[in-house]
Amino acid sequence: MRRTKEDALLTRELLLDAAELVFSDKGVSQTSLQDIAQAAGVTRGAIYWHFKDKAALFNAMMDRSTSPIEETIVKVGQESTDQPLSQIRAAMMDALNRIANEPRTRRVIGIAANKVEYVDELSDVRARHVNVHLNCRKHIETAMKRAQKLGHIARQPSARVMTVGLQALVGGLINTWMLDDSLFNLTRTGAQAIDVYLAGLMATSPSLVSSRPTSSSR
Repeated sequence: MRRTKEDALLTRELLLDAAELVFSDKGVSQTSLQDIAQAAGVTRGAIYWHFKDKAALFNAMMDRSTSPIEETIVKVGQESTDQPLSQIRAAMMDALNRIANEPRTRRVIGIAANKVEYVDELSDVRARHVNVHLNCRKHIETAMKRAQKLGHIARQPSARVMTVGLQALVGGLINTWMLDDSLFNLTRTGAQAIDVYLAGLMATSPSLVSSRPTSSSR
């Protein structure tokens, strides 16, 4: 019987659902396409109908859940506003809220953080991860530059350094929370940490921080 477009879409979603569960359970490197096909109740050939390899399947799984987060961050650099720091904060909090409260988003972020090795057949997965990071950095950096131009934050260090620091902060919170969600409340602690970081960017003389004596030199 001829497959309809709707049938194909349903099979694709079924494969992505199965991949989430098997990757989460076994890890990406230890999961074969046959494992996913078996979990989805389809043939291995059905996977190749939709995806060229495991990396393509993994990336599609990630895109399905993380695209809303990425789209929100992209808007930070595209939408002109006289409150760029508030815009940046809202985007970061949107990401933390989705991860904390949406089971699917939490699961795929957990897989990406703890269940994948970026080697051999998964090199395309690493490439996607890097590209997403750089794209998000570009848009946040644009908003940081706008905040500097408006005089909301210090001119130094550069907007690039400020953006890298913020991404490291948020990424570190997410990765640590993924290891054990009882360690802290992701959204509440995240909001406080982001607020402290952004407040620090408003200092007019950030060089004073590095010039303060350390405990060993007092």
